[in-house]
Amino acid sequence: MAELPGGEASPRDPQAYARLLKDVHDAVLSGVPAPRSPRSIVSASWNRSLAAHVDPDTGVAPLVYDSGEVSGLRDEHPLAPVLPILRQTLVSIADDAEHMMIVTDAAGHILWREGAAGVLRRADGVMLAEGTRWSEDVIGTNAMGTTLATGEPVQIYSAEHLVRTYHGWTCAAAPVRDPETGTLLGSIDVSGPLRTVHPAMLALVTAAAQLAEGQLRARIAMRDERLRVANMTHLEALRGTPGALLSAKGRVLAAESCGDLPATVDVRPSGGAITLPDGRLGTVEPLREGYLLRLRNRGPSRRPRLALEFLTDGPPSTTVDGREVPFTLRHAEILTLLALHPGGLSAERLALLLYGESGNPVTVRAEIHRLRTQLGSDIVQTRPYRLSAEVDADFLRVRAALKRGDVAGAANAFRGPLLAESESPAIREERESVTASVRRVALGSGDAAALWSYWETPCGADDVEIVDALCRVLPDGDPRRAVAFTHRGRLNR
Repeated sequence: MAELPGGEASPRDPQAYARLLKDVHDAVLSGVPAPRSPRSIVSASWNRSLAAHVDPDTGVAPLVYDSGEVSGLRDEHPLAPVLPILRQTLVSIADDAEHMMIVTDAAGHILWREGAAGVLRRADGVMLAEGTRWSEDVIGTNAMGTTLATGEPVQIYSAEHLVRTYHGWTCAAAPVRDPETGTLLGSIDVSGPLRTVHPAMLALVTAAAQLAEGQLRARIAMRDERLRVANMTHLEALRGTPGALLSAKGRVLAAESCGDLPATVDVRPSGGAITLPDGRLGTVEPLREGYLLRLRNRGPSRRPRLALEFLTDGPPSTTVDGREVPFTLRHAEILTLLALHPGGLSAERLALLLYGESGNPVTVRAEIHRLRTQLGSDIVQTRPYRLSAEVDADFLRVRAALKRGDVAGAANAFRGPLLAESESPAIREERESVTASVRRVALGSGDAAALWSYWETPCGADDVEIVDALCRVLPDGDPRRAVAFTHRGRLNR
């Protein structure tokens, strides 16, 4: 069954397309065969919404804040300063197209709504109003809620909305992130009646979100410069001893005699002792704005040792300085990929390696947060995601042995398939590559010890070519020869 076109919805016949989507919506929710499959992003959103018990027939956006409360939220929200550029970019176009511009916070609450008067009146009738909440878990699939759930721009057209009340609407939304931290700040949306849909609306809101982030980035740069100038006397007072000025969120603004520093230092609001990724110790002192970092004049301390034993048909093992650490398969996959990429990975790249094209950076960020809680922030670093421990991984030892042509070392370190239960595309590829490489060098070497080591693993136990090679190279009198011949007989039978 073919899927409806992906990405932005831009039908040539909006009414006919809306009827098709209604048929798809009704069929999928009734559990009968549908004329077409919904777009994958829509299908995933329907599943999340239904799991949250959103009723497609009676769902309604709840009013969470009254007008006075909304006014207070606006004043304090980080997107307030970029409203002028959003109005300049979107509102006049929305007016002409009989649409309206909406800006939400990260939880999906509508804080600003501007546009054509007729559309605003119609929106009031379906609770598409300031102070209401439009996250997927309360009102189902919609552009604002879905872009906040996925972190990606999205257009939702007619019956792609889960709740039937909104089948006469189309909307396009894009997320806005804090350029300093990557934190989701909210969404920018353009919504309007189905009959006025325009195919360029998704591109427009995406560009508006990028403009907003650019203006936020410029404001951060101006604030950083003001903060640096105001606090420079604190850095000068260190008189050449290692130190740095940090922003309120830990970014390095200026440094003195520090050598290499990360772009951002993890700080607590109250300051206190800190360990840098390279093991150096320091103290963070709160200033009126930002922080002063003092580094101790001492050599780097020993980094923690992270041991990964993942080449096994049994349960994999992770230890930190000899202490066993419980972990999930997903965390083992993340640790494997970070160990294979010591330079670090972005959330987007890690999501692609873990999940393929369907990967969601939001999911990866949540898993990394849990992993840092489990292992410690001194082991798993951010921006980019990377390991700062001394890593001793069996799959890395095999790789190193293969690279230097050490057949015995590779065979001895290889005890089984890499994370045998993992379905991650990148892990599967690495697992197949390592297994094939060890098998190839063992066969090519003709070394009895290397062949026997590989044969003892789950990958080689029933490998006829490996057993035949053992039967050829094991000398008379070697007790392993009889075992190999017996096993070959069983395989032949």
